[in-house]
Amino acid sequence: MRESEFWRLMDEEFGPQYSRTLAGDLVVGALGERTPLGALRVGLNPRRVWEAVCEAQDVPRQRWLGRDTAPRS
Repeated sequence: MRESEFWRLMDEEFGPQYSRTLAGDLVVGALGERTPLGALRVGLNPRRVWEAVCEAQDVPRQRWLGRDTAPRS
């Protein structure tokens, strides 16, 4: 997963403004007591960061891959 995909999923799940606040304020034990933003800055895999956020925020597993969207024609 690229970091851009991480941010897309964050925006879809939490909204564009709250996702930035959450990424900067939420300290997650699974990320070494880092915020998601701090974890990305030290080079942790964005997929790992996203999954840790999902677990910490009780996001249902069926939404971990993002919303289903119709393919472009």
